[in-house]
Amino acid sequence: MGSIPRMTRARRRDLIRAGRKSGDPATALRFHAVAELGAGHRKSEVARRLSMAISTVVGAARRFLEKGEAGLLDQRANNGRAKVDEGFLLELWNVLEGTPEDHGWTRPTWTRELLCKEMVRRGFPEVAICTMGRALWAIGARVGSPKPVVTCPWRSERRKRRIRTIKRLAASSSRQQPVYYADEVDIHLNPHIGRDWMLPGRQRFVATPGENRKHYIAGALHAKSGSLVWVEDPSKNSNLFCKLLWRLATLHRGAKCVHLILDNYVIHKSRVTQRTLQALGGRVKLHFLPPYCPDHNRIERVWQDLHANVTRNHRCRNMGELGTKVAAFLNSYRKRSSRNPALQPRRAA
Repeated sequence: MGSIPRMTRARRRDLIRAGRKSGDPATALRFHAVAELGAGHRKSEVARRLSMAISTVVGAARRFLEKGEAGLLDQRANNGRAKVDEGFLLELWNVLEGTPEDHGWTRPTWTRELLCKEMVRRGFPEVAICTMGRALWAIGARVGSPKPVVTCPWRSERRKRRIRTIKRLAASSSRQQPVYYADEVDIHLNPHIGRDWMLPGRQRFVATPGENRKHYIAGALHAKSGSLVWVEDPSKNSNLFCKLLWRLATLHRGAKCVHLILDNYVIHKSRVTQRTLQALGGRVKLHFLPPYCPDHNRIERVWQDLHANVTRNHRCRNMGELGTKVAAFLNSYRKRSSRNPALQPRRAA
């Protein structure tokens, strides 16, 4: 094979521009490699400068010498209609909207092999497993863990109407009538096991105390400022929730009423809680979400952050050590969320 003849600077610039216009990174790289060879650089030097394999540079030079610029284009252009086209990707998206069982398969989860079979059954050409992987990447599909949910027993319109009311209430939060999202979280001495980065061939170990112990926290997240108020107790009962009610009533002495958005957990409706609300003289009012709608309680995200930053894969040997870390995180979260003083509730002198 001969060598690429010397080229003028304008000619090399035109080659590089033509490669970029192709819209294909690999094609653009071949054009650039030929332009570099036309400047008198050696093949090994071009490969190093463009981070290419020497064989790719040699192949680009051979194709250019044989067919000119046409030889540098993607040679698959004449292979006929592509198997994975827009119609294929659209139908693949529709398939992933459901589970294999929705389409008559006995397996409950999708694999690339099963997706290939399903697409053939829908009249599309058979593709390789690796091609299916590229198709999944093209539509942005990912492998993830499903989220277990419990269906709300309410009718759809009733549930949506209640959620709209809750959102309007949260948006109306003011100094005189602050609105909070409230909920409880369990702190386990036995750590929650979660995913983590590990070196290849190694598995990380998390020692557990064996006998599990629990501690409980009740928190309230301000609907506008994001400030966090929390209390703790060794038991998850009405007394824990009532501690939070008194804490909020004390914090907002000058407010007309403190509104709490919360779920339907039993301690939120117990007799002890009702007596506490009566003792507070209507200064705290509860607003209940529809059953099994935790995604509409914004404090749930705080508990997710707590688990991700403290309790997941933790190595604390006793509840005191773990409780110290939990308190430090919640206190720092309150400070981090309370940077805007204009949105903070006014405290009585």
